[in-house]
Amino acid sequence: MADEISDLRLFAAMVAAGNLSAAARAMGSSPAVMSRHLTALENRLGVRLVTRTSRRFDLTDEGALFHERCIGILAQIDDAEAEAAQGVGQPRGSLRISAPLQWGRRVLAPIIADFSAEFPVVSAHLVLTDTSLDVVNGGLDVAIGAVPPQASGVIVRKLLSGRRIVCAAPRYLRERGIPATPEDLKDHDCIRLVTGHQDVDRWSFRDGDGVSTIDIRGKLSTTSTEVVNAWVLAGHGIASRAEWDIATELEAGRLVPCLEPYWSDPIALYASYASRRHLPPRIRVFMDFLAAAIARPVPAPRP
Repeated sequence: MADEISDLRLFAAMVAAGNLSAAARAMGSSPAVMSRHLTALENRLGVRLVTRTSRRFDLTDEGALFHERCIGILAQIDDAEAEAAQGVGQPRGSLRISAPLQWGRRVLAPIIADFSAEFPVVSAHLVLTDTSLDVVNGGLDVAIGAVPPQASGVIVRKLLSGRRIVCAAPRYLRERGIPATPEDLKDHDCIRLVTGHQDVDRWSFRDGDGVSTIDIRGKLSTTSTEVVNAWVLAGHGIASRAEWDIATELEAGRLVPCLEPYWSDPIALYASYASRRHLPPRIRVFMDFLAAAIARPVPAPRP
């Protein structure tokens, strides 16, 4: 039975990711392994669940019905576990969390390790991806990202708020000059972050009492926030980054803020989880633990 439930969660994660490659990255596996799991599930059921293409797969009619039932069954299992755990009061079971790659590795991973040490009967699985995952359909307990989900049946909690900071390495600014106005970016190599299927080639800036957008250009783009940071630190261009992702680099002088009078794009980091009649103690306690850990002052770096 445990293997069958795992198959349901795996299938739900595949559908939420949209293709086998994205699902493999989210699950810390490989496309070949994910494909074998999917083929084995289809063979066991005796029905084709998806139509595969090189970039994505589409659910067949049978696959769509199976996915709908999967989500319902997994929700009932989670509710049953949560209801049973209410009497115990202590968090237990498995906790599945997704988060942006860089923030998740730098900040969240140590917090999860501390949580696991304090609550050893909870097993935690961390999915690091810069692709927004669906907490309801993706087999997750908590999804963390910069875009709050709009779906019904989801509770959203703000974790952090900050600014998008336009920045570059000192080396780049010495060679190319410091932009004085947003219009000057048209003469610079801007590093673009691709989110989902959208290439972010417009940045917003304060313009008097309003906001204006600037078309930016550059030779480098990526789906990874960590790659953006690596490129900007190496002096390959100017980037627009979340304040919490580059605070250490700014403080150390490895990155220099640009166009500060024009910043106008505040952002936040949100945690979302499914709304349930019986919220599992592992989720409730983890959310409180996470909020307290983030609220603690960060120790100053040693000289």
